[in-house]
Amino acid sequence: MLIYPQIDPVAFSLGPIKVHWYGIMYLVGFAGAWALSLIRCKKPYSPINKDQVSDMIFYAALGVIVGGRLGYMVFYDLSNFISAPWVIFKVWDGGMAFHGGLIGVILAISLFCRKHKCNVFDILDFIAPMVPIGLGAGRLGNFINGELWGRVTDSPIGMIFPNGGPLPRYPSQLLEFALEGVVLFVILWFLSRKRRPRLFISANFLVWYGLFRFIAEFFRQPDSQMGYMLFDWMTMGQLLSSPMIISGLLILLYLSMQNKKSTQIHKE
Repeated sequence: MLIYPQIDPVAFSLGPIKVHWYGIMYLVGFAGAWALSLIRCKKPYSPINKDQVSDMIFYAALGVIVGGRLGYMVFYDLSNFISAPWVIFKVWDGGMAFHGGLIGVILAISLFCRKHKCNVFDILDFIAPMVPIGLGAGRLGNFINGELWGRVTDSPIGMIFPNGGPLPRYPSQLLEFALEGVVLFVILWFLSRKRRPRLFISANFLVWYGLFRFIAEFFRQPDSQMGYMLFDWMTMGQLLSSPMIISGLLILLYLSMQNKKSTQIHKE
């Protein structure tokens, strides 16, 4: 059995202000996306220039925070949200949902594109390879907080989490860090090294993230207020990830058919 490191969730204090590692992880994600965007915008096929990067990151960050919080309340705590809508502002109690954040980013980027008169699909393709940086950092923040732990296990990699009861559990946060953070980043960064058809990168993001999240949910303890949603085994995370996988595959199929059609026309 592995030993949970017992890291203090508070990184440091400035008088009465406590700075948490989880908040720092968000800053790491946004800073990493900004730095990589400055690298990617130098590509000849980049849809934006370096002067637009900071504005794009601002819009994306706003979408992540607002969409992530609202998505959590709607997808995971709807009854509480309906009875007391003001709890959405109690961010110190935690509660962010990736799928809500994804919707928020898409809407925010749409506003960015309207302002800068660029194609929304081009920008989504541009930022997709940077998203795993924030995802990976966020999962490390979950691990430090000792939250979103895994299911009970007797495997050698089990850990006893401070708030997870006396039994060892999978460190599912680290599994998600590896899959949604490291592996997803490598895949998308490799695919984006050269010009691709519009929506190709975004579709791959949908497929691979959805697949990795679906797998990780088998090791992660279902949310206590939700339990299993379907078939006594499907969690809310898997339910929300399934449309992502299907949508991504349909887009890739469409792009493949368009490519074959174009190739056939050129041959003729």
